[in-house]
Amino acid sequence: MMPDVRTPGARAFVLQHPDDHREGKVLGAVALTAVVLVAEVAGGLWTGSLALLSDAAHVLMDVVALGLSYVALRLAARDPSERHSYGLHRAEVLAAVINGATLILLSAGIVWEAIRRFRAPEPVKSLEMLLIAAAGLLVNLIVLRLLRGDAHGHARGDGHGPEDLNVRSTWLHVLGDTLSSVGVIAAGAIMWRTGWMLLDPIVSLAIGLGLLWGAGRLLRSGIHILMEGVPEGLELAQVSRTMAAGPGVQDVHDLHIWSLCPGAVALSAHATVDGTGWEEIAAIQGALKAALRDRFRIEHTTIQIECTQCSQGVAACVNS
Repeated sequence: MMPDVRTPGARAFVLQHPDDHREGKVLGAVALTAVVLVAEVAGGLWTGSLALLSDAAHVLMDVVALGLSYVALRLAARDPSERHSYGLHRAEVLAAVINGATLILLSAGIVWEAIRRFRAPEPVKSLEMLLIAAAGLLVNLIVLRLLRGDAHGHARGDGHGPEDLNVRSTWLHVLGDTLSSVGVIAAGAIMWRTGWMLLDPIVSLAIGLGLLWGAGRLLRSGIHILMEGVPEGLELAQVSRTMAAGPGVQDVHDLHIWSLCPGAVALSAHATVDGTGWEEIAAIQGALKAALRDRFRIEHTTIQIECTQCSQGVAACVNS
């Protein structure tokens, strides 16, 4: 009887589940950022500062990003089911697409209002604007500190240890808002000392354009994953050449590479080999797995071995 070298087709991707400590920190970051949002919206309306309201829009996106990050962590932690055999890891991709789309709309509105204020500058209570922006900057720094360990230090547990990309993307989002707050503070200080109110729409325009660029990248990356594109940083031809150069491999075809979510890359392919027995085929399959894992960090593969010289005269579907 020939050995069964197949694993169940419904086997799901196994990623590290988030722990309660990490989720608690994300929730804490949501609460702190929401306080900044309320303060900057109220302060922007009170002082008449478009720059402060623009920064508030950025903070709103931080709240959305953090909230969606928490939801994504919870959904990704659910076990696979018969309805969702891979689990719900793509929840974070959907979160990124929603976040990117809403951010584009808000940033376009900021740019439009900034252009309007160039034509008709409005007075701004610059000192109050400066103090509110400084308070927002302080809270942003606390949130960055709160999330930094999870954005940079969590590993999957397989010995390779990439960071939690979901939390890291949110951390970068807050970092961008922190830099925007620095710009608002600088503008407030200059307007307070010089009375040059045109600086308010200038800073707002810079923030809006920066948001627009970042949102476009975020939306493009999310759609690319949903369309099952080849993950960024990987080239299909290079992976194919590496596999074809493996011992005993004659040809590689029907090669597909896609991301289930950031950090989880999947591959399927057909490989024609010149092995003549199951032990030899298993050795070839092991070499292919090792090459994909070590060179490209692709852990989840489905490789159909096609062997024209097998003594059994059949193809072996090898999953790893």
